[in-house]
Formats: sequence, C-alpha cells, structure tokens
Amino acid sequence: MNAQDALLQAIRKQQKGISLNDEIATVLNISYDAAHRRVSGKSKFSIEETATLAAHYNLSLDALFMGKQKVILEKTIEIATLEDMLQYFADSAERLRQLTDYNDASIYYFAKDIPIFYFMDPTILSKFKAFAWLNMLNPNLPPSTFEKFVITESFLEHTQKFKKIYDSVNVSEIWSDNTISSTLQQIIYFFESGLLNFSSAKAIMNDMKRILGSLREKCDHPKFSLYYNELLLLNNNVLVDAGGKQTLFVPYTLLGYFVTDNAESCLNVAGFFDQQVRNSVPLSQSGIRDRNRFFNGALRKIDFCIERLANQIESN
Repeated sequence: MNAQDALLQAIRKQQKGISLNDEIATVLNISYDAAHRRVSGKSKFSIEETATLAAHYNLSLDALFMGKQKVILEKTIEIATLEDMLQYFADSAERLRQLTDYNDASIYYFAKDIPIFYFMDPTILSKFKAFAWLNMLNPNLPPSTFEKFVITESFLEHTQKFKKIYDSVNVSEIWSDNTISSTLQQIIYFFESGLLNFSSAKAIMNDMKRILGSLREKCDHPKFSLYYNELLLLNNNVLVDAGGKQTLFVPYTLLGYFVTDNAESCLNVAGFFDQQVRNSVPLSQSGIRDRNRFFNGALRKIDFCIERLANQIESN
C-alpha cells in the first residue's frame, strides 16, 4: 500500500456518512472533481494537503508512513534569554489549552523534579527557578546575583495561564524521595557560587515547604492523585490524554521537550504509568501514616539543607 492509499484508508475509518469525495473537497476547499482525482489515485495530495487532512482527522503521520520503529517529533523552542522563556511559557500554555479542552482531559506526570506547574505562582521560589533555568540553559550570561534578577509581569501572566490549565484537569503524579532533590541542589550550587545569599536561600527552601503543604492538601482533591514510588528513577515525562487522543512530552534538555502523538508510543507510556502506579503508595487514598512518612521525609531533607548552608555561614 502506497502512502496515499494508507492516508485514504485511515480517513475512510472516520467517514461521517457523506461520500469520501465530498469530505475531501470540503476539508481541502477544492472542487468535487479535484477531490475525485485524488481519491481515485489519478493525482497526488500535496504536502500541505496531507498535513491538512492529518490535522482534521487527528491522524498520526508517523504511524501511517514511517512504521513502528520511527516517530515524528515536534520540539519546544530553545531558550537562551528571559524573552525566550516568556515565549516558551506562552506557547506551552496555548498548546496545553488546546490539548486539554475536553471534560475528560487528564495529565500524567513522572516527577523526577518538582513538576514545572508548581513554579508558576509569583513567589520567591518561582523567581529562583526562572533564574536557575536561565543560568543553566545559557552559560554565556553575564554573572548576576539572584537578588538583582527581575522577571516581568508579562512573564507571570503566561505562567499563571499555564498553571490554571493544569489545575483545571484531572492530574496524576508519581513522586519519589528524590523529586525535591534537584531544586535543593540548585539552591546549594548558586549559594556556594556566591550568586544567592543565605537569607534568599532560606526563604526559597521555606517556600518549598509551602509547596509540600499545598501538595498534601491536594491529595484530598477528587481530580488529583499523588503516588509515592520508592523504586522508579523518574524522568519528567508528561502524558496528556484528552478527547480520545494522547500526546507525550519527553524531556531532552532542562525545559526542552520533544512532543509526539504517536499512538503506540503514547499507549506504551500510559501502560508503563499504570504499572508504576501499582508499585506505588497511593498517597491520595492512604492514611495519615503513609502521608506523614513521605511529607515528613521531604521536610527533613529541606531542613538539613538549611542547616548545611547555615553551618557554612558560621564556618566562614
């Protein structure tokens, strides 16, 4: 079967009761005769027409044309400046809005680090994460301290849109004992580099405690599920399931993601998530003991880091 026949076969499975020629003519805004020539194989779809049909019928071109071992990927924009980061969040908010514009929308997050959505409020921790991301993504930035770093209101506007969408859908997250470790290590690094003072570092870590407190409260929310996994090395994969379609976000840099709606890949990741859930403690359904074990352990880790930095101040 050639590529055009494969595309037409996939479209036929979604026909809505009218003739295929009429459907193709309507979708592509061409004449009935022109549609008939394409359906009969007398002429070929252009690249633009193929993309239009795939988008209209929600078809995965990689699944149709490239076989099971190859996947077509999009990727998020590269970030080197604060303006790039603003555009990243604006694009991400719009993409997430489109993907989750369904009543049954669900997001599944493999939280290697604290999920990005928890850094979208106008807090000192959110400012620190933007500062850390920018410095780690662009090593050529002129040295500047966290205290002199400024983010704009437009930046907060886009991040708030991003968070609002996340808070409106069904969410399942898997956390481990190491989920908060990356942020703590970033705080320690910038403190020891002289780019973050102790007062700010302590305030940021206390803000992490606030996030853990809000996370604990969310465990009782009917649209939120939190799982504690002691074994899995998580990877920050994000799977969105909405409107009968799944989309997978796979990290390749600090904030950069490859994006695919390859059906087989998404289905495999969904199955893997379910498998890990079975090996996890469901904190949203657990009693006080299990929740205390997880949250108290995370709080002790933060307190240890605060004490470590305080000791360094005293020793100097």
